[in-house]
Amino acid sequence: MTEMLQYDFMQRALLAAVLVGITAPAVGIYLVQRRQALMGDGMGHVAMTGVGLGFIFDTSPVWMAVLVCVLGAVAMELVRSRGNQRGDIALAMLFYGGMACGKLLVSKSAQAGAGSLESYLWGSILTVTPADLATIGILGALVIAVTVGLRRQLFAICQDEDFARVTGLPVRFLNLLLAVMAAVTVTVAMRVVGLLLVSALMVVPVVAAQQLTRSFAATQAASIGLGVVVALAGVTGSYHLDVPSGPAIVLLAIAVFAVFSAVATPLARRRHRAAGESGPRVCDVQLPGQSPADATSPERSAGLAQ
Repeated sequence: MTEMLQYDFMQRALLAAVLVGITAPAVGIYLVQRRQALMGDGMGHVAMTGVGLGFIFDTSPVWMAVLVCVLGAVAMELVRSRGNQRGDIALAMLFYGGMACGKLLVSKSAQAGAGSLESYLWGSILTVTPADLATIGILGALVIAVTVGLRRQLFAICQDEDFARVTGLPVRFLNLLLAVMAAVTVTVAMRVVGLLLVSALMVVPVVAAQQLTRSFAATQAASIGLGVVVALAGVTGSYHLDVPSGPAIVLLAIAVFAVFSAVATPLARRRHRAAGESGPRVCDVQLPGQSPADATSPERSAGLAQ
């Protein structure tokens, strides 16, 4: 470990892993809550157009991907909010068009080469520059400020938009804000795990934490902690085993999910027996991922975000 930290590129890689490990689950928990777990994958397709534009105009692919991905996120949210039957077709066109356009632009750029797009598709954390690290830090801080600072409001719209609207929350604005934060997270994480795997880091730590936690706040904290652990462990393991860091991080996260799932089953049985021995009662706890119809009341659901 000490030998690894002697290299500047490894120090930057580990710091970038920590930032992404915090940011991805912080947004991913809301996507899981509203059953949009694959939204990050679609965002990754759109971000490829931004990477291609960055190559064409010889500017930062990360910042160009942020711009394009944010525009794509707004378009996705507008299509989703309309709720028409052809919305899924429009989203498919946006996703696949973004991927095809990105590849086409990269092929025509002066930076075209075998590894020019590869590092963005699968991640290349060891090539993170100080400028990349500064960008990841700025965007990551923005995402954390929004997802943690507006936790109650975002939780409310993910649980029940109608109830949130009745309480006076700006539902459309919050939906757009959440979509934009998801887009920013995709571009933040693409240098670490790649555009093709970024959705996994946004989702897997969250569903792993859900196996053992019983409230939204606990799930959010646990998933962020898991994100940091698997990101650091994945980068460290990839250094010693000489394997790509992005796939290593994702496979490690899936392994953690498998372990937590195995532990959760007997734990749930023990809780069930304990509840039976204490007699029937109304459950005041809503499990993460539970639908609004299963909650005891909208007021109690909102209270879990505390």
